[in-house]
Amino acid sequence: MKTKKGKITAQATIVFVVLILAVVGYYCYLMNRYDSADAEKTLTAVENVLLRDLENNYPPTPKEVIRYYNDIIKCFYNEECNEEQIEALGRKARELYDQELLDHNTWDTYILRLQDEIQDFRSNNRKVTSVSLASSVDVDEFTEDGYQFARIRCGYNIRQGRDTIFSTEVYLLRKDGDGHWKIYGWDLADHLEE
Repeated sequence: MKTKKGKITAQATIVFVVLILAVVGYYCYLMNRYDSADAEKTLTAVENVLLRDLENNYPPTPKEVIRYYNDIIKCFYNEECNEEQIEALGRKARELYDQELLDHNTWDTYILRLQDEIQDFRSNNRKVTSVSLASSVDVDEFTEDGYQFARIRCGYNIRQGRDTIFSTEVYLLRKDGDGHWKIYGWDLADHLEE
């Protein structure tokens, strides 16, 4: 026959074991959560840019297209990329280009120019220190020849040694048949104002 004291001890033991299991389970949960957060932090800027799936997650506005394009530019000119990474970034950049721009700029020509520009940037000790993209209200949208276009300004601070150079580019984007804004071309703002 069990006594009341034995019953209480058995119940207390069960409660104690359940509490221990809950504490251990919560500890494991927290450790796994912090490990995955640490794994995300270790991705480089280049890896973050390359992870974007443009087929399923294309930027929805002209401003977002140029923002992502600027992320690619910063990787080209500020990160230590190997040849494979430069080519992968170049393919990402070309996914943002309008078909007409692609037709006039073959892959072989594009990648050679890009590698030369990156080498020139590095040999002259240049870095893109900041990018200032026009606000959404400053996007000039218009229709011409049956196409929707958008024009947006973007400023770049480029450090060369101890000097800082400011440059403003004006990007022209055209909406394609899928409703995606694609980069149609760009030019320096002062060239357009002359």
